[in-house]
Amino acid sequence: MIAVRSAPGTPSSALALLGARRFGPLFAAMFLSAFNDNAVKNALVLMLAYGSDAVSQKSAEILIPLAGGLFILPFFLCSATAGQLADQHDKAWLIRLIKLSEIALMLAAAGGVLAGSAIILLALLCVMGVEAAFLGPLKYAILPELLRPHELLLGNALVEAGTFIAILLGTIAGVLIAGRHGTALVAGLIVLVALAAWTTSLAIPATRPASARSRLRWNLFAATASVVREAAREKIPYQSILGISWFWLAGAIYLSQFPAYVRFLLGGEEAVVTLFLTVFTVGIALGSLLCSRILGGRISAGTVPWGALGIGLFSIDLWLASPAAPAAGAALSGLGAFLAAPLHWRILVDLFGISLSGGIFVVPLYVLLQAASPRRERARAIAANNIVNAAAMVVAALATMALLAAGLGVPRLFLLTGGATIVVAAQFWRLSPSFAAVGIAIDSDTDS
Repeated sequence: MIAVRSAPGTPSSALALLGARRFGPLFAAMFLSAFNDNAVKNALVLMLAYGSDAVSQKSAEILIPLAGGLFILPFFLCSATAGQLADQHDKAWLIRLIKLSEIALMLAAAGGVLAGSAIILLALLCVMGVEAAFLGPLKYAILPELLRPHELLLGNALVEAGTFIAILLGTIAGVLIAGRHGTALVAGLIVLVALAAWTTSLAIPATRPASARSRLRWNLFAATASVVREAAREKIPYQSILGISWFWLAGAIYLSQFPAYVRFLLGGEEAVVTLFLTVFTVGIALGSLLCSRILGGRISAGTVPWGALGIGLFSIDLWLASPAAPAAGAALSGLGAFLAAPLHWRILVDLFGISLSGGIFVVPLYVLLQAASPRRERARAIAANNIVNAAAMVVAALATMALLAAGLGVPRLFLLTGGATIVVAAQFWRLSPSFAAVGIAIDSDTDS
């Protein structure tokens, strides 16, 4: 495995890094935006699973991944141009501009929430995806410019943990929206959060452009193909991209199917869906931070195959623990009744194991992608990562819809995902010699 030591220094503590101006405002702005994205997205998901327009189990199972696909599609189309912009401008200035546009977007989302319209929210998902696509390269490309080399692992772990905690809090807000409890309050909240994200972004330190300005490529398909080809020339970054993309593909499958799995197979209420997402989110956050602790500030791929193996094994056990037939005929069980069944605790342990392993798997890959990419091309490399990630998640959404429509069933979908992830683990172990043979000189201030 790669085990590259960065510049001498003691890794900063999490609290010290969060309190530093070179990281804290960026973390806060990203956290608040992730909250809003997921509040709107999960409100829509729960409307589809539990609302009046969820006319059948099959329609909910198919429409929910479709919603996810609409959010992800702009990443595939817009990321190349977004990466070019990020390399040629002050990244902090671009972040502030995007945060300003987010205020208008959340005003529109608040209108959809107040109207209780899944159609309006479905339409807004694609626009939210465009905004997120332009933010993506900035979010990760700016980290090596604001952090010292020995802080990169912890910084990425905090960003990953914060993102998934924001997903959890956004999910809770989404439950309030979908359940028609406190709808006006939540509609106002997402607008206030957007205002807070923009205000916080004003404190992000300015950065200098990483490359000279050139004509933007607005032929989206040609630009997309070009940026992916460029990234594929660099072995370590590209292998990192493929690993990160598998993480998001598997995660998209799980997250898209939790509502239908709980509602139709386990017979649980919305509160049980929230419990699933809580367990999954906390697991990824803890796995991300645990990875930072295990590696102790070193930039290393040492935990990657072990994380993939954990995802696979816990996924297989989740399939074994799942009921053989859908829950039918009885009223939906609340949180207390759900937790009273011993088998459900096994399912929760499996979910926690999958997500903990996911954090251990993905964080080193993000750091390797940043560290191994030349500064002048870093945002474009991350844009390539977002494109491949998006393609993987769109494929996951289409494959999920096709497999479920063909009668595979959600538990066997989890089994298939777990078995494939064990193959991914084997692939990373096979690549160990080539990783170990590559030395990466890390310098966050100059080109490599």
